[in-house]
Amino acid sequence: MTAKRLDYSFFKSDSPSVACELLGKVLVRRFPDGSEKRYRITEAEAYWGTDDLACHASKGRTERTEVIFGPGGTVYVYLIYGQYWLLNFVTGEPGDASAVLIRGIEGFSGPGRVGRELQLDRSFYGEKLNVSERLWVEDAPAVTHYTAGPRIGIHYAGEPWMSKAWRFCWESGDDR
Repeated sequence: MTAKRLDYSFFKSDSPSVACELLGKVLVRRFPDGSEKRYRITEAEAYWGTDDLACHASKGRTERTEVIFGPGGTVYVYLIYGQYWLLNFVTGEPGDASAVLIRGIEGFSGPGRVGRELQLDRSFYGEKLNVSERLWVEDAPAVTHYTAGPRIGIHYAGEPWMSKAWRFCWESGDDR
């Protein structure tokens, strides 16, 4: 039996809620050779709108950030250090400018490692999770044991943004 693919309605909530609810969900990647791999999401980090100085949207609409201003359930990828494509899912309604960074999946901790494992590239920018044939999220039972803590690597944003407990982690041994 195939699990239900999450649709647009799942991603309509605020980014901290979506980040928490993504824990334990199944990220599916269909590779160019037709093979598929499934990964439980173990860590997600929320970025909430133009007021959040850690969110890329706080710099305004640019070619890089345009997709964040769109509807929830859209993929936002960007390149860091010239080698790592980071995976984000846009959340909320058009104009909310919020997203969730996928920081960990079972077997891979760190957003750069996630992007490398999934073989992400620029072509994923703007992909719709509800219809994509190469990347989507499937439903799974809700996770009840998780931790929430400050986001990583955003000291430049200052307070209160760097202390927001918007990074959610699930230990995959829990809730099975």
